[in-house]
Amino acid sequence: MGIQVADAAATPPGARLLAAGKNVTVERYDAGDQFAVSLDLGLNFVAGQEPIEVRAKRKSYADPIVADVISKSGNKRLPAANVTDMSGLKRFATVSIKDAKGKVVRLYTTNFCPNTYDSVRTRPEAPAQTPYPMGCEGENPFTLGSVWGIQAGWAASTEDMPTTGKMFDLPVGKYTVGVTVNEAYRKAFAIATKDASVSLNLTVKKGEFSEKALKNDHDHHGPQVSDYRPEYRVPAKRPATVKAAPATGPKPDLRSLPAWGISIAPGTKNKWYVNFGATVWNAGTSPLLVDGFRRSGQGLMDAYQYFFDAQGNQVGAVPAGTMEWDARAGHEHWHFTDFAQYTLLKADKKVAVRSGKEAFCLANTDQVDYTIPLAKWRPLNTDLETSCGLASSVGVREVLDIGNGDTYTQDRPGQSFDITGLPNGTYYIQVKANPAGKLSELSTTNNTALRKIVLGGTAKKRTLTVPPVNGIKG
Repeated sequence: MGIQVADAAATPPGARLLAAGKNVTVERYDAGDQFAVSLDLGLNFVAGQEPIEVRAKRKSYADPIVADVISKSGNKRLPAANVTDMSGLKRFATVSIKDAKGKVVRLYTTNFCPNTYDSVRTRPEAPAQTPYPMGCEGENPFTLGSVWGIQAGWAASTEDMPTTGKMFDLPVGKYTVGVTVNEAYRKAFAIATKDASVSLNLTVKKGEFSEKALKNDHDHHGPQVSDYRPEYRVPAKRPATVKAAPATGPKPDLRSLPAWGISIAPGTKNKWYVNFGATVWNAGTSPLLVDGFRRSGQGLMDAYQYFFDAQGNQVGAVPAGTMEWDARAGHEHWHFTDFAQYTLLKADKKVAVRSGKEAFCLANTDQVDYTIPLAKWRPLNTDLETSCGLASSVGVREVLDIGNGDTYTQDRPGQSFDITGLPNGTYYIQVKANPAGKLSELSTTNNTALRKIVLGGTAKKRTLTVPPVNGIKG
């Protein structure tokens, strides 16, 4: 079943909820001790004559998140209960499922991320491209600003399962389903009453159960999509002339976020380790662009940072250290050295333990603040495959775009902190960007972030407490 396409000659319809078909059939899976349905209603939310755009932002970590619907007719503030984090719109629609006798057997609300990976045009005259990001930022608790949107005339698939994320059971049989966009969004997106609801006929049939398939179907949020384009290919030759970094003009601004996702775990031989996630992001006026050129016959590249003018023209390049080939399992790509440094500090801020993580492959893994000027909503190198090269590569281009962050989870041996011999007490996880000062940026005053942790327990059972940062527990 495909998305219905509007007549190009007709007046474009407004924002609306749209079903791919009136009749839906799903399977009921038998897990032996439980049953569950994998519900796919084929629903889409379609933008009308202008895009649907929401910008969620907080001024600081001490401030609440506010979300505004951006429109030519004037911006509208969404109620606080509808945007409580950076993962998308809460309680977007209500789903009512009735059995053959008309009894309501399921009634629940669903969330909605407009930035779906499978968004498509619904009208031939709709814009050919969409500027909006792929996916809603939800994992990083220190995201400052997100942008969610659907291009004019485009559709984004809606969620079918409850906001709890839990699967549920429906016995084999016939049902009717009603789905209605909730009032706050009907007002914010100017959805006509007739376009805010759909009714479906649902048939549940017996299916073969596969726990793995069922979980994958529920957890699937679309493929990781990355493009390999000319502008992300390293030049054939290293810079002919090397100039000093321009005194003025666009530059990146690397900023460290507080460590997050912090945990403690036992190792072998009565060892204890503190694992953590670390994010460095670019809040500047230019992408951080570093090219590596391989030294003949060596697993080493000379790295150069490039600079651009206000029109995007390259105006200079300076040496920025090296890139090295990491052949270890789980890596097998080129690392740029001196991008960041992770250190566990004592209460007096003196070094207790330093992470063995010293080299990085730059990739745009996190939306940190897409509301700042020039933020790149659809960066091209979003995973290691698109920016880290192969063993045979003679050149590599690594980019950290404006508004985006690069996150590494330090839970591998040599990268997590070995706290086995450390006494109980207060410590700080220090994340420091550009530690050797080899990269040129707008400011270095914001390169360091500290996150307080408290170690306790005994040698056989260490404990970890992580105080919130301005109420953020991540």
